[in-house]
Amino acid sequence: MTKSADTKVKDRDDGLDMGPLPNLMGYLTRRAQMAIFEDFHARFADEDIRPAQYSVLKLIALNPGARQTEVSAALGIQRSNFGPMFDALEQRGLVERRPLEADRRSLALYLTASGEAAMVRLDALVEAHEAKFVKRIGLQGKVTLQTLLFLLTSGE
Repeated sequence: MTKSADTKVKDRDDGLDMGPLPNLMGYLTRRAQMAIFEDFHARFADEDIRPAQYSVLKLIALNPGARQTEVSAALGIQRSNFGPMFDALEQRGLVERRPLEADRRSLALYLTASGEAAMVRLDALVEAHEAKFVKRIGLQGKVTLQTLLFLLTSGE
């Protein structure tokens, strides 16, 4: 058994001594992310959508007409990575760029009709995906985890 001041964490079943790793926030966060992404990838395989792509589609669905720079900044995606990701979604017919009325040099982002239909399916998959993990930790556990993660990422 590995021990910290407040927490007891079981060592791995394969007998490896994990030392302090199971008590490090970064290690546990990464392991949790791996478990969540593994389920996401399996659940969304038929839709061929990755977590970052879903986030882009969701933000555009909620903010039709937003600029590329706004969406990429809100999600923390570098502009150099956002362009190719958006291009791939555009080639699949899920999103489109349209000139802004006020500034023809800027482009606004929108879901296409196919993108809107896809979001209905994707949102249902996300709901099932989230429910799987809420079942493990309970609704109050989810609220606590979200609060703690927000505090860690708020930069203060």
